[in-house]
Amino acid sequence: MRRSDREITDLKEIVEIMRKCDVCRLALNDDGYPYIIPLNFGMCFDNGKITLYFHSALEGRKVQLMDRDNRASFEMDCGHALQYFEDKGYCTYAYESVIGRGHITILDESEKLDALKKLMKQYHPDKEAGFSTAAIPRTLVYKLEVEAITGKRKKLK
Repeated sequence: MRRSDREITDLKEIVEIMRKCDVCRLALNDDGYPYIIPLNFGMCFDNGKITLYFHSALEGRKVQLMDRDNRASFEMDCGHALQYFEDKGYCTYAYESVIGRGHITILDESEKLDALKKLMKQYHPDKEAGFSTAAIPRTLVYKLEVEAITGKRKKLK
């Protein structure tokens, strides 16, 4: 990382940033080009290991790409704040971001409910939010086991 003064090395701190994010951008391989999709996500942090959970329709372009190559990268960010110093003619932007990569695994029927609960927990952290289980058989649920991750922060001046 070029700006080591902005690097976040504490994994627990990186996870705290991830919990504040609303969207995870997942990048899949598409014949030599990245195919990037903004997704809702859930997360599990257990024994120093991060697993991300996603859901989608049972078929489509991203499903075809995952079947062809299960390697993926991801990015998420939050804490955005524009700072403009009119007297200096200078703008800067505060943020927190996380970038990583891993392999995707499509979950079987017995694993879907727990994974979908993790997705709901990301967006309703203070309660166990319910959802209709009728759609579970029509929903593809998959996970990305994080193999490499970096965090970065630019604070307000």
